[in-house]
Amino acid sequence: MSKKFLQSSKRGLPVSDAAYLDQAAMWSKDLTRMRARGPGDTENAMRQIEREYGIDYGFLWSLRYRRERLRIISVSVYETIRAAYRAECERQLRKLENDLKKTEEIAGADSNAVCAAKAVVGPHLGKDP
Repeated sequence: MSKKFLQSSKRGLPVSDAAYLDQAAMWSKDLTRMRARGPGDTENAMRQIEREYGIDYGFLWSLRYRRERLRIISVSVYETIRAAYRAECERQLRKLENDLKKTEEIAGADSNAVCAAKAVVGPHLGKDP
């Protein structure tokens, strides 16, 4: 059985192949940002992602800091990062829904903050990201 790879290179391969690595790098950075508790927590956030979603810390680090050296990404790693990104977005949306409910209980449904938050995220509440 052979592994399938999505390749990226400046030497003759289609530019669209680089899009897979670019997309994975973007998801990786967003995942790390969503998990980090603040400045300086990047390494800890990447370790959490590794534990929770099974994405190798070294690969996450390479996507973040050595993107230009990466040329290939396996389909399974790409799909794992994609699934982790979607799961994290769903988790963040659940947290936001919970925060919005608490704010509504405290400030009231007619509060400017509640109305503004519902206007921004309302179409996404209760739906898949």
